[in-house]
Amino acid sequence: MLALKDLHAYYGKSHVLHGVHFEVGSGEIVALLGRNGSGRSTTVKAIMGQVDCTGSVVFKGQEVRGLKAFEIAHAGLGYVPENRDIFPTLTVHQNLMLGQKRANRSGRWSFTDMYGLFPRLKERQHVEAGVLSGGEQQMLTLCRTLMGDPELIMIDEPTEGLAPKIVELVAEYLRELKRRGISVLLVEQKLTIALEVADRCLVMGHGQIVFDGTPADLRADADIRKEWLEV
Repeated sequence: MLALKDLHAYYGKSHVLHGVHFEVGSGEIVALLGRNGSGRSTTVKAIMGQVDCTGSVVFKGQEVRGLKAFEIAHAGLGYVPENRDIFPTLTVHQNLMLGQKRANRSGRWSFTDMYGLFPRLKERQHVEAGVLSGGEQQMLTLCRTLMGDPELIMIDEPTEGLAPKIVELVAEYLRELKRRGISVLLVEQKLTIALEVADRCLVMGHGQIVFDGTPADLRADADIRKEWLEV
């Protein structure tokens, strides 16, 4: 579904990614783990065409590196950024409408699906998004991306700063994606959630992949966890 090969990324003269290789298969949830500054967010931004990079990013057999972000999105790649990027003066429902690629064409996800996943959004569907709580805005961003009917969705730190109750709702959202066969690249710091929902875990350090294995493999590898994940 998604294959990265020898991906290097830069912010000006700063060389951030150093030859990243990995794949995400169809219907697979892959957790991209690592400490802050390891290059995880830069990786998803590079895939989405938002930072300067070299190497190869192949999605569904098509090279997408060099395309504009909207072209990559229309190819079927969804992206939930860490900063959420909701439209604050539009209502919840209007934000979800903007997530649709084609207003008159229904995809795999409907408004009913979104409000079923997060009933709180249904209660507040006519409220301006700017007055929502942080957790509600995160729910909205996750659902707005799904309304674009992506085949693979990249989610950057979806549980950052959220209350435990909201974290569990996000975890259920991820389980629903898995049930529906949507591929997911999940950037996450909470190891417990990643180990619970992921089929495979990647650990990143200093802009490179330093571990690739199953959640069971990562649980069993205390050295990797100590060197690259634990504070």
